[in-house]
Amino acid sequence: MKKYECGPCGYVYDPAVGDPDNGVAPGTAFEDLPADWVCPICGAGKDEFKPVD
Repeated sequence: MKKYECGPCGYVYDPAVGDPDNGVAPGTAFEDLPADWVCPICGAGKDEFKPVD
């Protein structure tokens, strides 16, 4: 699964880790995150994230 980086702050969402502090289990693909999920660091929406190669 691809990692995604937040444009505004550089936070990287890693599907292997998820976002347990915000109820996202490890193994959750970025595409499967809820539509209202936001960056846990800066609050940017999913549309601000880009895939990391």
